Amino acid sequence: MGRSPEPRRRFSPPPRGRRRRGSPLLLLPPAISPVVLPERQPLEIAAPAWVGRQRRLRRREASPRQGLFRRPRLLQRPRLLQRPRLFWRLLVVGCLGLTLLWMSRGWWLPSAPPPQMILVLGGDVDREKAAARLARRDGLPVVVSGGTNPEYAHWLFEQREGLPPHQVHLDYRAFDTVTNFTTLVDDLRRARIRHALLVTSSDHMERALLVGRIVAGSRGIQLTPVPVPCGQLCVPERRRRLWEDGLRSVIWVISGQDLRNWAEAHLVPWLGRAGLR
Repeated sequence: MGRSPEPRRRFSPPPRGRRRRGSPLLLLPPAISPVVLPERQPLEIAAPAWVGRQRRLRRREASPRQGLFRRPRLLQRPRLLQRPRLFWRLLVVGCLGLTLLWMSRGWWLPSAPPPQMILVLGGDVDREKAAARLARRDGLPVVVSGGTNPEYAHWLFEQREGLPPHQVHLDYRAFDTVTNFTTLVDDLRRARIRHALLVTSSDHMERALLVGRIVAGSRGIQLTPVPVPCGQLCVPERRRRLWEDGLRSVIWVISGQDLRNWAEAHLVPWLGRAGLR
């Protein structure tokens, strides 16, 4: 049979006041109550103003609306240039205003001299007769644009009214109201003409005066209307024709080209090739 194990001895704590020899000395620290310290509040230090500006600038640069790269405030374009449509509208309106003001300077230029010549628009014999009587009375030179044939004109001015040949000038380059002025204004400006009497029929005076004030006014020439009564032969003109001639006059002053000549040279052949005419 095997050897029986020895019984274990229970450890019994030594009596109070006595220590068992050979037993270890256990020293326990005294119970210490935890000390609760007050919470430390973070110190509030006011940042300088430039720090706030830098932070705002960084947020703007990183925002998706402005993009990652944003121009500095000093290099940004003005607000007017940031709106291209408004900028171009203002530019076009300003250019048109200055152009119209320059073209109409014949209306508002002060201290115009007395009439220096008589300008007759052809198309009716009565216009030339009235101009011949006016030239004989005032002694002014006469320029007839697109009038009757030379034989009748010379007989009317020289033989009937007794005007000398150098006082009458016949010009046949014009074929309508606009070309009556565009073919002559440069010659009149070189002759230092600043004031002329405009002779035409009463039913034609409104359109002729509009075209003349645009074309001749762009050269600094003032026009004074002298309407010739047409009686029962008067034909009222359409407003469309008035605005068409006014538009042609403005384009001629700006570009130096007649819109009708351009249309006949470019638009009419194109319409013919397209089968629209």
